[in-house]
Amino acid sequence: MFKGHPKGLIPAALANMGERFGFYTMMAILSLFLMSKFGLDETGSGWIYSTFYFSIYGMAFFGGLIADKLRNYKGTIFTGLIFMSLGYLFLSIPTNVTENNKVFLIVLTCLSLFTISFGNGLFKGNLQALVGQMYDNEKYANKRDSGFSLFYMFINVGAIFAPFIAPAVRNWWLGRSGLSYDANLPALCHQYIAEGSSMNESALGKFQSLADQATISGTVNNLGEFATNYLETFNTGFHYSFAVAIVAMVISMVVYIVNKKGFPDPANKQAKSTEGKVAEMPIAEVRQRIYALLAVFGVVIFFWFSFHQNGLTLTFFAKDYTFLKLFGMDISAEMFQAVNPFFVVFLTPVVMGFFGWMRAKGKEPSTPGKIAIGMGIAAVAFVLMSVASIGLPNLNEVKAMGELPTAQKVTPFLLIGTYLILTVAELFISPLGISFVSKVAPPKLQGLMQGLWLLATGLGNQLLIIGAIFYKNIPIWATWSIFVAACLISMFTMLFMLKWLERVSK
Repeated sequence: MFKGHPKGLIPAALANMGERFGFYTMMAILSLFLMSKFGLDETGSGWIYSTFYFSIYGMAFFGGLIADKLRNYKGTIFTGLIFMSLGYLFLSIPTNVTENNKVFLIVLTCLSLFTISFGNGLFKGNLQALVGQMYDNEKYANKRDSGFSLFYMFINVGAIFAPFIAPAVRNWWLGRSGLSYDANLPALCHQYIAEGSSMNESALGKFQSLADQATISGTVNNLGEFATNYLETFNTGFHYSFAVAIVAMVISMVVYIVNKKGFPDPANKQAKSTEGKVAEMPIAEVRQRIYALLAVFGVVIFFWFSFHQNGLTLTFFAKDYTFLKLFGMDISAEMFQAVNPFFVVFLTPVVMGFFGWMRAKGKEPSTPGKIAIGMGIAAVAFVLMSVASIGLPNLNEVKAMGELPTAQKVTPFLLIGTYLILTVAELFISPLGISFVSKVAPPKLQGLMQGLWLLATGLGNQLLIIGAIFYKNIPIWATWSIFVAACLISMFTMLFMLKWLERVSK
């Protein structure tokens, strides 16, 4: 599988594993952390979540500008690792929220998230540009797509474990305090603190029942005291979960430092006389390449707006509508975030083998064609969610009941199947999109164009809030239908531009 690829590929992927571990830690618990920590609703946490998701990719634009300007890609990448580690460190410090410090702590949390985003911006796009240069050598040129697929697979290895480790740390801390985990308790605790005994009778009864079950003593006589204690303990466990990401970042730093000298330097690309065709690229060709890249960037915004719902509305759906038992074992909503990276690792060889088989028959689609196909596959995933959600009550009705009755909850295999389909779509789009950018981008703009690819991803992530708003206010099936439409619009637009994009990328 690795035959014929440059030696620096695997070390570069291993250096990126810490970033992926932290990324999936955030994806798994951020929206739920914001709701339990500050009492925010789905829309409030969705605004912060989507803005963070925008900035973690959008900052790559500035990271590319900085690296292209300084011509110091390797130093910029390492600085990014340091900033990300600091951001996770700030988030890992436990704090207790009061009415007096609530706004200050929300701002402090957002600053910590921005620190992670800025570090990611310095790191991610420039590392991708570095990997892309490995395949500029004629010896490896025909392996570019498969190389980025392998790179994408390896960086997701760390992501498999983050959604398990983060909830495990939180639940361990709860257990130390004589409490057990229940996904519905944080919201009910906040509701009781705000409303007291005037809570809806059904919700109050549910709160008392869950509080009794979550306490070792078995009976809670003072619900107000329980609510405050449970939230403080629950949130402290979340803070310690973020600390685990620091360990992963340190490992990434060590791997990067050890292998740094062996990595190519994109700053030298345009200076090499052996790259004559690239170095002397006519201005008209440069413009065509930039126009083609900008067109693709515009289209993928709609795909990422849909795909990255896995950390927001799909996580909410896991918490609110899904029966959280699998093969007789209790699971948490966050654990579903491990499904996507697991499938990335498991399916990458399958997808690569499929493309190899198509190549042998002379029928392999072009890179833009693969991206268009991926968008159509993503639409299928949300069709599945939409059909399966018909008949489910609105979120406000669920909250009025305190919890959806078990008999009405959907099987966890619905989300697993959806993530399976979305992962196939991702493997047709994300690594191949990075490959397309590395191939088409003018040599002096490698960092910037990789940054713009990630900025387009960020703009799609900023639109995630639309999903959170609709999830709360319209029927669940209709929410998923919006993402079906977004994916289909992306697919047909790519197909419309296909011939032009193929011509430019030759």
